[in-house]
Amino acid sequence: MKLWLVRHGETEANVAGLYSGHAPTPLTEKGQTQARQLGKMLRQVPFDRVLCSELERTHLTASLLLGDRTLPLTPHSRLNEMFFGDWEMRHHRDLQVEDKENYAAWCNDWQHAAPTNGEGFPAFSQRVSDFVGELAHYDDQNLLIVSHQGVLSLLTALLLGMPTASMWHFRIDHGAWSVIDISQQFATLRVLNSRAIWLPDEA
Repeated sequence: MKLWLVRHGETEANVAGLYSGHAPTPLTEKGQTQARQLGKMLRQVPFDRVLCSELERTHLTASLLLGDRTLPLTPHSRLNEMFFGDWEMRHHRDLQVEDKENYAAWCNDWQHAAPTNGEGFPAFSQRVSDFVGELAHYDDQNLLIVSHQGVLSLLTALLLGMPTASMWHFRIDHGAWSVIDISQQFATLRVLNSRAIWLPDEA
């Protein structure tokens, strides 16, 4: 199986530097263009299935990427970004003043502290790990996953058998695609953040 990993296009929250986990935030014009360009890059990939998070920004990215292809989009809750609770759609500058103690604790120990009324990393990493376990139930040759920076970075680290903190070694960019090959024995990171047109002879 090949996993094709795509992050949603640039959003208004991304531009403003706001934490946006589950809060709705529309794609910018640039974000929509990124999704359409990805569609051109991946036009010749014979996707069998498309999974995305439950959030609209991944749905729109996937729809624009697929263009006139008729593959259905299947939302999956385990592909949702981390929920930032009271910090949703807030800037770190404001949190450093208005929620100083909790924000400092989270910045100093993000693996154990949690955003105020939000999702802690143990819960987040567990649901992404659960998704990894579900992949054995799919028999697709080419599975497109449209999700979020945190999810895709952690998913990559887990599939490669690395510690969860290694997720930060895998930056997943807007407007780029990545590929992980999964066999019965192990997973191999084949491509990370490409902006090239994929051709069938690259299989």
